[in-house]
Amino acid sequence: MLLCLGALAFLAALWVSVTAGRSCAESRQVYGERGYSLSTAPLIQISGEHLRLCPRDYTCCTSLMEETLAHQSEADFLSAIEDTSQFLQTGFTQRRHKFDEFFQELIDVAEKEMNLMFTKTYGHLYMQNANLFKQLFTELRRYYSGWSVCVSEVLSDFWEALVERVFSLVNPHYQFSQEYLECVSKHGEQLQPFGDLPRKLHTQLTRAFIAARALVQGLAIGRDLINKAVKLSISSECVGALMRQWYCPLCRGMPGLKSCHSLCLNVMKGCLANQADLDSEWNNFIDSLISLAERLAGPFNMELAVDSVAVKVSEAIMHMQENSITISTKVFQGCGNPRPAPGRNKRSPREREKKRENEREREKGSRKPFRTYSSEEKPTTAAGTNLDRLVLELKEHLRPMRGFWVSLPHTICNDDKMAADVTNEDRCWNGQTRGRYLPDVMGDGLVNQINNPEVEVDIARPDVRTRQLIMELRVAINRLRHAHSGQDAEFMDVDAEDSSGSGEGKDRYSDDWPGLYSSPLRPSHAHKPLRPNDRSPNKWNRAIEPIRSAFQRDPPSSSLLSLSFLPLSLTLQWR
Repeated sequence: MLLCLGALAFLAALWVSVTAGRSCAESRQVYGERGYSLSTAPLIQISGEHLRLCPRDYTCCTSLMEETLAHQSEADFLSAIEDTSQFLQTGFTQRRHKFDEFFQELIDVAEKEMNLMFTKTYGHLYMQNANLFKQLFTELRRYYSGWSVCVSEVLSDFWEALVERVFSLVNPHYQFSQEYLECVSKHGEQLQPFGDLPRKLHTQLTRAFIAARALVQGLAIGRDLINKAVKLSISSECVGALMRQWYCPLCRGMPGLKSCHSLCLNVMKGCLANQADLDSEWNNFIDSLISLAERLAGPFNMELAVDSVAVKVSEAIMHMQENSITISTKVFQGCGNPRPAPGRNKRSPREREKKRENEREREKGSRKPFRTYSSEEKPTTAAGTNLDRLVLELKEHLRPMRGFWVSLPHTICNDDKMAADVTNEDRCWNGQTRGRYLPDVMGDGLVNQINNPEVEVDIARPDVRTRQLIMELRVAINRLRHAHSGQDAEFMDVDAEDSSGSGEGKDRYSDDWPGLYSSPLRPSHAHKPLRPNDRSPNKWNRAIEPIRSAFQRDPPSSSLLSLSFLPLSLTLQWR
């Protein structure tokens, strides 16, 4: 009996001796390739009682090596997160730049074309009033660029100023004071001197500009949010788990042994628990961007809206010219009789009408129709694209981004540099030695990490930074959804009245672009909202009551009025 016990003791001592004397050459080589000094690296395995993170068996690592490799595992983890998220950051940055470049160019081209068209049509009269049109585009640019500018107010100011200018021009035999012209513009809603064209342009421009700005801002928010989300604050528990799966095999003298796939997933799900909680709102954010982009290529078409500015304004001026007698009669009744202009010879109505007919005939030979384009023949801009292509490319880039935060652990662990293949379950590092990893893989998100066997996670303490990112996503989603309904969240009190199609889940855009978007429903339109200082119903009613009845009566004889001496605008047609 004693002989047997002695033999067993001898064999145990011999095994310990053999194990302790195992070479660390392979581990030293890998450690050195990492750029670390080999001066403190053991040549053969030593006792591992000093280890804090790896199994305390015979090891090729000193305390300093273990600490160094723990820092290395943290750096590897952050690098893997950055590499995996790079396509997100690049995608948002590039898409935002392309859309911004495209929208800026659309505005520039529209202004140049309008200036060319009006210079040719109205000549000196336009040049005298060119600042009015320049200011319109300046304000539209400021809104698009993120300034606190309300598109409704910009357009309202433009039409009020334009009606003053045109009213003076179509009545050249009268002299109007500034107070008189303010009376004309103040009651433009009742006069409707430009017909329904201001409302149509308002609808098209506000929806398009709100959507364009919201989309570009949304892409910038997505880019910035990713940059924040990938700058992780790693807990000591996470660092320890990363070290155990990636570098403890090196300390055991098996640096080529990869961690088991399931072990990697549990480590990543524990370390990325808070990021996984971003996923629900992130998916809503991506869906909102895609939906808004589709609006921009559809009923909120930015190309058509910007191209229509010159057309609508020219048609509006022509409408006021053609209805100048009726409009002027109502103005004279409501605002009082103006003073005759000194030294002007009055023509008879017949002479004025003859002059107008002659001007109309002279212009027939030079009329140049406007046209729109089908999606197949839309021209590219200097930016090298058109809106349909941009939207298609954006959707192709955004859709793969859904579910990114939940799938992030799988993406990292599927990299053969990070973990063993899922089919290699018996010959991988299971956290202690070579063999199968037995614990179950945890679910996604913070609350599912309560029993994570690899990373101790305090589920009662959500990460404050992650909660802030979730709130940023919700705010961005809210703005995108308002823009999808034609509303600007910054100016809801101004635009809510005028944003048809919101809150009903139905597309009511059949009259925005006739022939392009047909629907049996007609849009519910509201008239231009009151100016901020005129919001009080009582104040508005008191101001307009003295002339309301005068504006609504049939106009008297046209002998009181003079006809326009302006040349008629070009005939504009949609093809």
